[in-house]
Amino acid sequence: MSAVPDLLWDDVKVLFDPEVNGALPDVVVEGTALEDWQVLLDLLREQGWQYAYSVGGEPMELTSAADMAVAAYADGVPELRVCLALDMLVIFRMYRTESIDFDVDLRELQGQERLDVLVDFFCLLGRRLGKSVLMSAEGSPDHPDLGFDVDADRVVLM
Repeated sequence: MSAVPDLLWDDVKVLFDPEVNGALPDVVVEGTALEDWQVLLDLLREQGWQYAYSVGGEPMELTSAADMAVAAYADGVPELRVCLALDMLVIFRMYRTESIDFDVDLRELQGQERLDVLVDFFCLLGRRLGKSVLMSAEGSPDHPDLGFDVDADRVVLM
């Protein structure tokens, strides 16, 4: 965790109000390819995060991004539930390989400590992929509120 937070809770708490922005904001990394999904899988294994993988609601073994893509086109939407901290999930869904889409639950992201975990995750993912990670209010993906900015190398308000 960084010594000085990229974002202060008091400055952004309105963005994390489920009543205002919906409980599940849209988070996306655009301009990805299958290789980027594999980088994500490698990252979660490196970090030792607990995860559960399913396709069409059926639990499965997570082997590779290529297998996820095959399942996405044949069997339904692959879902990867990753536990970043106690009671704090990130849920990835492979709708297509050209973007990495995921949800966080704002009800699990209250306070500076939880915000710091999310910011650290955005930074880790964005740096590893060399791409922006953008979070928008639920249902407003074209208007990001905050995200990892590659050029600034940190999470910023948009």
